[in-house]
Amino acid sequence: MSVRVGEAATAPEFPVAAKKLVSNAQIRQNVRRATDIIRNKRARVVEEVDDWEQLRRAGHEIKEHVLRHLDFYLQQFEAACTRAGGVVHWASDAAEANRIIVDLIRAHEATEVIKVKTMTSDEIRLNPALQAAGITPYETDLADLIVQLGEDQPSHIVVPALHRNRMEIRRIFSEKMNLPELGYEPEDLTAAARAYLREKFLRVPIAISGGNFAIAETGSVCVVESEGNGRMCLSLPRVLITLIGIEKIIPKFRDLEVFLQLLPRSATGERMNPYNSIWTGVSPGSGPREFHVVLLDNGRTNVLADDFSRETLDCIRCGACLNACPVYRQTGGHAYGSVYAGPIGAILTPQLQAMQHSQSLPYASSLCGACYEVCPVKINIPEILVHLRGRVVEEGHAPIVERLAMKAAGYALETPERLSLAQKAARIAQIPFTHDGVIRRLPGMLAGWTAVRDLAPIPKQSFREWWAKRQKEPRL
Repeated sequence: MSVRVGEAATAPEFPVAAKKLVSNAQIRQNVRRATDIIRNKRARVVEEVDDWEQLRRAGHEIKEHVLRHLDFYLQQFEAACTRAGGVVHWASDAAEANRIIVDLIRAHEATEVIKVKTMTSDEIRLNPALQAAGITPYETDLADLIVQLGEDQPSHIVVPALHRNRMEIRRIFSEKMNLPELGYEPEDLTAAARAYLREKFLRVPIAISGGNFAIAETGSVCVVESEGNGRMCLSLPRVLITLIGIEKIIPKFRDLEVFLQLLPRSATGERMNPYNSIWTGVSPGSGPREFHVVLLDNGRTNVLADDFSRETLDCIRCGACLNACPVYRQTGGHAYGSVYAGPIGAILTPQLQAMQHSQSLPYASSLCGACYEVCPVKINIPEILVHLRGRVVEEGHAPIVERLAMKAAGYALETPERLSLAQKAARIAQIPFTHDGVIRRLPGMLAGWTAVRDLAPIPKQSFREWWAKRQKEPRL
C-alpha cells in the first residue's frame, strides 16, 4: 500500500515496491507508451523556442528570489487577496488544513464537494478527512476521476491515471457508473465522464481547487488545465476553497509570462494550456460568492531552511522529470509510496517528512542527470539526491549493516597497503562463487549485486601490482 506524504508512517522500501511493479508487464507497457508520447511532444515544442534556456533561467531566478523573500510575498498575497474579498487561512500541517476545510464546508451545511485537480489535497489526504466528516468529494479531472472510481492511487504528477489503459478505464466506468453497454472508444469514455460530472457541476454548491501559481502583487490564483473541468469548478459553485502550498507564490502578474510558456511545454508538450483560469477574490454577480485560500506549510519551511536543497521548492509540478527518468519509466509511480513520484518525489517526500520516512527514495535514481536536463526551472535533482543520501547516513537512518560496511570500506581505502590486502582477501573469498569466468550469485546482503546481472571477478593482478612489476622489469 502506498503511503502519502501527510501520513506519519514509513513508506515501503523502494526496491521492494519496485521489484513487484517491474514484474507487471502491463503497467510497464502503459507507463512507457504514455511517457514516450509526452517526451516526443515536449521535444518538438521546446525546439521551437529560440530562448528556451533563457526562459528556464528566468523561471529559476524568479522562484529563487521568492524563496529568499517568501515571508514578504506571503504577506503581500494575503493583503491583496483580502482586499479583493477573499479570506486567507494559514495551515501549519495537514491536520490543520483538513480541519479548516471541513469547518468551512460544515458552516454551509454541505455534504458534497467537487474538486479540480490538486495534488496538495492528496498530500494532506483531504478526501479521507472529508469522508470521515460525512462529506463526499467528487474528483472532476478525468484522470483523477479514473483513480477515484478505481479506488486506486495516482502514479504521475500530471497524468495520475497514466498506468491505466483504455480497456481498464472502460471497465471502471462501466462498473462504477452502471453503464454495461459502454463503448470502448475514447469518445465513448469521455462522453460517459462528461455526463457523470455535468450533474455534479450543476448541483454541488462548494468546490475545492488547487493552484499552480498564487500572485502576490494582485492576490490572484492561477490554475492551468486541459479539460475545462477547472473552469466549471471555479465559476459555478457558490463557495470556492483553494488549497495552495506556500511555495506556489510568484511576485508579479507579469511573471506568468515566463511560467505559462515553461509549464505546458514541459508538462504535456503543448504550446499553451487550453484553459488558463485566473481569479481574484470575489465579484458580485460573477463566480463564487465566497472565496477562501488555505496556505499550507506541512514541512515546507523545513525544506526552506536547508540552503543546499531549498531549490526543491522551485518545482512547478510539470512532471517532465518523471517522463525522462529511466527508473520511473520502468516502475511507474506507485513504487515511490507517495503522491509525489519520480525524481522530484525522491527529493521532496523525504524532506517534507523531515527525513524520518521514505529513507530509500534518495537512492531511487541512477544519477544520470536526465531530470536536470528537462527541468523547466533548472532544479539540480541529482545533486540534491546525493545531499539527501548524505543526510540519511548522518542522521543514522541507514541500516546498521550498511553503515558498518561503509566504515569497513573507508578503512580499507584509507591507505594503499590496506587496499592491497583487501583485494587479496577478496580474490580468495570469490573463488567458491566464480564459475566460467563470472560471478552469477553472491550470498546474503551481497545478493542484490547479482540479482539482475553477472559480475566480473576481481582480476588476479591489480593495476598497482601490474605497475610495480612493470617498473622492476628491465627496459630495452
